[in-house]
Amino acid sequence: MTEPVLETRDLQKSFGGIVATRNVSLAVAENSVHAIIGPNGAGKTTLLSQLSGSLQPDSGSIRFCGKDITGLPEHRRSLLGIARSFQITSIFQDMSVLDNVSLAVQAHAGHSYRFWSAAGAGRALREPAMAALDQVGLAARADHSAGAMSHGEHRQLEIAMALATRPRLMLLDEPMAGMGPEESRQMIDILLALKGQHTLLLIEHDMDVVFALSDRITVLVYGKVIATGSADEIRSDPEVRKAYLGDEGAGDA
Repeated sequence: MTEPVLETRDLQKSFGGIVATRNVSLAVAENSVHAIIGPNGAGKTTLLSQLSGSLQPDSGSIRFCGKDITGLPEHRRSLLGIARSFQITSIFQDMSVLDNVSLAVQAHAGHSYRFWSAAGAGRALREPAMAALDQVGLAARADHSAGAMSHGEHRQLEIAMALATRPRLMLLDEPMAGMGPEESRQMIDILLALKGQHTLLLIEHDMDVVFALSDRITVLVYGKVIATGSADEIRSDPEVRKAYLGDEGAGDA
């Protein structure tokens, strides 16, 4: 059996008397879409923070591509190929769309920002940046100011900035948040196009999106995994229906 790209064992994180993640174990297969769902306060974002390295677990382990990365800081994990979209970087509003993505390429390569003026025009930065913009449908907007873009386009740009670093794993924290119906449809199309080519770990509240995109779904409640399975298995799991989806929500999804 192929080794998972990402595997956690018994991840535990507490804040005072509150247990945010309770012995969380999961395995994410290569080039799959694995969703983490659960009610507010379930520990989803805390889990992603431990995976990205912005939070250290109190106990447990994290393995990435067969290597124990539990103690590695966030920037070291980024260099290994973990990108946390929507939180890995900020958009520079006064720069062009292409320059934002080129800067992400440059930063990932470890170059100093003070060399940006000289390096910005280099093909080594521009070519992967344009390729990433093309993947998210923003190639035609490359020379536009990032500050003039819509909220949905900013989300697309952030996906491009993550893709430009050529990650082995993308951590997506609520990619549809704040979007209208048309922008959400565009983002779903982008993620569907990435499916099978990239490994995605996704937190999302929209169950229609989760069920449409995901190969595997893990359900967290009060920091604990109560189920992991396919969309059909999660829909029909009585414990999930009781704790999170509810009979009516599960029937409509």
